[in-house]
Amino acid sequence: MCAGSDYGNPFLTMQPILKVNLTSGETTDYIIPIEWERDYLGGASLAARLLYTDLTQSLDPLAPESPLLFLNGPLSGTSGPTVGRFVVCGKSPATRLWAESNCGGFWGTELRFCGYDGIWITGKAEKPIYLWINEGRLEIREAAAVWGKDTYESQSIIKGEIGIPGAHVLTIGPAGENGVLFAGLYCDHGRAAGRTGLGAIAGSKNLKAIAVKGTKKIPLSRPELYAPLRSIANHALREDNLSHVFHELGTASVVDYADYLGAMPKKYFHSGIFEGAGKVSGSTMAETILAGVSACHACVIACGRVVRLYDGDKRKGPEYETIVSFGPNLLNDDLAAITRLGEICDRYGMDTISAGGTIGLAFHLFEKKVITEKDTGGLFLRWGDVKVVEQLLQLTAHCEGIGEFLAQGARRFGQHFGSEDEAVQVNGLEVAYHDPRAFSGMALVYATSPRGACHNQSEYFEVDMGQADSSIGLKFYDRQAGAEKSANVARHQDWTTVFNALVMCIFANIPAETVTELVNAACGLDWDVDDLIRSGERAWNLKRAINNRLGLTQVNDKLPKALLEPYKDGGSAGYVPPIAEMLAVYYKVRGWDPITGRPSREKLQTLGLEDVATDIWG
Repeated sequence: MCAGSDYGNPFLTMQPILKVNLTSGETTDYIIPIEWERDYLGGASLAARLLYTDLTQSLDPLAPESPLLFLNGPLSGTSGPTVGRFVVCGKSPATRLWAESNCGGFWGTELRFCGYDGIWITGKAEKPIYLWINEGRLEIREAAAVWGKDTYESQSIIKGEIGIPGAHVLTIGPAGENGVLFAGLYCDHGRAAGRTGLGAIAGSKNLKAIAVKGTKKIPLSRPELYAPLRSIANHALREDNLSHVFHELGTASVVDYADYLGAMPKKYFHSGIFEGAGKVSGSTMAETILAGVSACHACVIACGRVVRLYDGDKRKGPEYETIVSFGPNLLNDDLAAITRLGEICDRYGMDTISAGGTIGLAFHLFEKKVITEKDTGGLFLRWGDVKVVEQLLQLTAHCEGIGEFLAQGARRFGQHFGSEDEAVQVNGLEVAYHDPRAFSGMALVYATSPRGACHNQSEYFEVDMGQADSSIGLKFYDRQAGAEKSANVARHQDWTTVFNALVMCIFANIPAETVTELVNAACGLDWDVDDLIRSGERAWNLKRAINNRLGLTQVNDKLPKALLEPYKDGGSAGYVPPIAEMLAVYYKVRGWDPITGRPSREKLQTLGLEDVATDIWG
């Protein structure tokens, strides 16, 4: 998927991207320039380079010309460690900034088996359609039978229509069809490209789903080197302690410790304690409703949960973000109810972080008497009332009643009721559930993430808990340290950007040297760890430049009011991160202009981004 050299011989292993204009029906194969493959590898980094010129400030994200790009990484589908993933990218209708969302399962791998490494969608179909790609051959089919159906039903119906075993379907639900600004795309066992509202872009194009099936061989530059490296890496990852924890308890394994440290938000980020927190942990799930596990393609960890509730049916179990979103965030300690609420979101096709965060704001404003039962259509918003939450989710997915405003996300919901400052969001994206008052590094992560308040651009909370990998140049600082950790955060963001380019699961504990060896073998490169991190730095600055062109400045790099008010109790009581001081050092480390918030001309030039430097500096 990337180009390099082996003893002077050039390699080009990137498969074409299928470009589809839904308005005209025209399709073309797009070949990636060799230097872009080398400099960006794949995934979200390469997507940023590909979409750079298309993402303008005047572009309406829901207009036909708005691009929607699905892209794999150079390791996707190779049975390497945790690389059964792909990304979806574009301009977010929620933030109007750079949008990327990362998804697991089997769909991305199957797309590579079709002989394509990406699908680039523009235009709008006259009526609902889905795409069917079989061994590289594209069909555009009517989707009238599945329009309005939920994501699980849609996958089942489309697979039945196709009639070919092993096909995988990526689809939107009613939320995407109705333009909910945190609608996502879903495949396999509830796997979601959930954040930044890319499902709404698909819905605006009348694109219900994309089905894929293929058997082609995935190209590698040095397959004879990659095969043993992949095997060794998978074996080591399987035996890793963190892998064991994720396999046994899922991502919710962190609930108890996060609660102890005051890192798990409660009552919409306004309370440091919740007595029922222990009832929703990964260990509680394992002891009560867990019925099995699920995995993405060739993953040796299998962190996905399969649970059995009172009706006896097996269903997807919630991961950490969903548990907190519909649990402590709303003062609910019913794990079965959390599971049902998460499934409702998956079926309607809505991001659970943003859905729970926006509903949490509604509860908060109701308690403050900013909104009343007159605004909610007669619903009394009582903390912990899961029946009301379920009703709000249904209204949101269909944009009915107060759901019309909830569907716009927390920032716009707050604006509508004159309380934007109460919304816990950054640049229009709801904050994930790792409180920066417990892990100060997350303050910088949220304030500077290219897609808004996002933990998947750097899971720095893990570093603040002690996982400071010295092989990538990280040092360990106290979890509530200040500006002294700014350079550390920047370095970790660059490293995470590499994972989002490969596309590799960010929760896999894989040594940097191993990742580098795998990339070299797959891509025909001769890089060291610093070369790999520099690729991440290049993409991070490119995404920043994209956002600068879309209107973002240093004024946008901030935290919401709630996160700058100390908790009165709990494990992080009395502390707020010194975000201004942290940002000042961060800008110096990054080489960003403190007035405009742009990467300096010199920084862009040293990263080989001369054209970008000219665009934003003249």
